[in-house]
Amino acid sequence: MTDTTNAPTTVSAPQAASDANAMAASASTASAASAAAATQPMSSASAAPISMPSNGKKPWETLPVTVKVNGVSHGPMDVPAGLMMIDFLHETLGLTGSRLGCGQGICHACVVIVDHADGSSETVRSCITGANYFDGKTVRTVEGHATRDADGKVSLAPIQQAFLDHFSFQCGYCTPGFVNAATVLIERLKRQPIARADLEAAITEGLNDQICRCTGYVRYYEAVRDVVLKTPGCIKDAK
Repeated sequence: MTDTTNAPTTVSAPQAASDANAMAASASTASAASAAAATQPMSSASAAPISMPSNGKKPWETLPVTVKVNGVSHGPMDVPAGLMMIDFLHETLGLTGSRLGCGQGICHACVVIVDHADGSSETVRSCITGANYFDGKTVRTVEGHATRDADGKVSLAPIQQAFLDHFSFQCGYCTPGFVNAATVLIERLKRQPIARADLEAAITEGLNDQICRCTGYVRYYEAVRDVVLKTPGCIKDAK
């Protein structure tokens, strides 16, 4: 008996010609389909839209920016319309204390303080806000809180010292954002004092947007409460 397991398959001439024609037709069809796809616009589902700055400029176009940061004026200088403030701080001004966390405006590690002419202030997320938004504004970053005397000795701001005293943070990545948020809260309470009974709710609201991945919320909260209670004028019924 002859073993035909590995024997080559014999194909007739007509069958071979038919197979060749079929393969050629298939290749031609695939090539035509590829060419047609190349000439068609991408669907909205697969196309990645270009993110346009809110100022209507293309990301690579420039706008003049003049900004005061920690008491020092910078500019005017031409800044790409798509450049986020945190990159401007890091790469142009060399201020690297503001932290890029999520890059989506969620964790608030990157917030800086914008001071207004009426004496009020607010935190602004620098990872999703273009540098051109800050044109003409006065800004404070985490580097602007501590002071240095004539001998070069550094004195931390009360909230910074309180965070250290309470061991409020572990990795410290979120701390610059907490420092700025707590500063805005305390300054607001100086302008608009509240009753002692409302303090807990005010702190919760003031720090609510800040995310700490090391779960340091309780110690951050306790540090802020201590600073508020020790700061004259924040509590209406303080004795």
